[in-house]
Amino acid sequence: MKDPGTTDAPEPRSRRGRPPKAALSQDRILDAAASVIEREGPDALTLRRLGADLGSNHTAVLRHFSSKDDILLGLAERLIAEAIDGFEASEDWRDTLASLARRMRRVCLAHPRIAVLVTSRVSRRGAEFRGADTVIGALRRAGFDDRDAARYYRALVDTSLAMGAFEASFAALDPEAREGDRMAWRREYLVASPARYPHLASAAPYLAEADEDDHFETTLALLLDAVELRARRTREPGPAPARDRGVFRK
Repeated sequence: MKDPGTTDAPEPRSRRGRPPKAALSQDRILDAAASVIEREGPDALTLRRLGADLGSNHTAVLRHFSSKDDILLGLAERLIAEAIDGFEASEDWRDTLASLARRMRRVCLAHPRIAVLVTSRVSRRGAEFRGADTVIGALRRAGFDDRDAARYYRALVDTSLAMGAFEASFAALDPEAREGDRMAWRREYLVASPARYPHLASAAPYLAEADEDDHFETTLALLLDAVELRARRTREPGPAPARDRGVFRK
């Protein structure tokens, strides 16, 4: 029983009323890093800035992550984890791949400044492995052997992430610049000289009609159509087409 003459000792606090250093965790550090990037852009992210925002010395951050690059890999893993959260693969391999690509796109557009920074990275962590396992499983269901499943996994995922990063970089632009680029399809392209650019002038009205959603879905359909064609060829008897051979040469 506590002596009535005593008082509770105040809990330790860091400077400026921030939480104590002991409260640091990987999740808190990644939250702070994401906040800095989304508010101020990637150049603002430094270990010292993170330490200051978290109320700790930057060396405390290095107890949880080996470097700034390790933090970026953690953010890359977070994007993938968010994209595949609750995902269930379909029996239809094409539906599985299309759904994953759309989920990744939504995440990139929700966190554009982070996506531009990390979509080209390999996170080497559990969510990325789960995503890879799902995509390769879908490709194997399509009829590909392990070597081709590996090839098409890399091609599909890299292209999907490139598309996501491209849209994210547009979403991260200053609103005025973004609107100027959108309006260019309805202004400069529509008045391009038919004498100098006859094919462009003919197609220009339809270029203005194609928005970002149409662009994404068209590109995705082209990719999956190509995979489906390759899958049919694999199931047909006879030698593989010459252009498919010689991959992974030693």
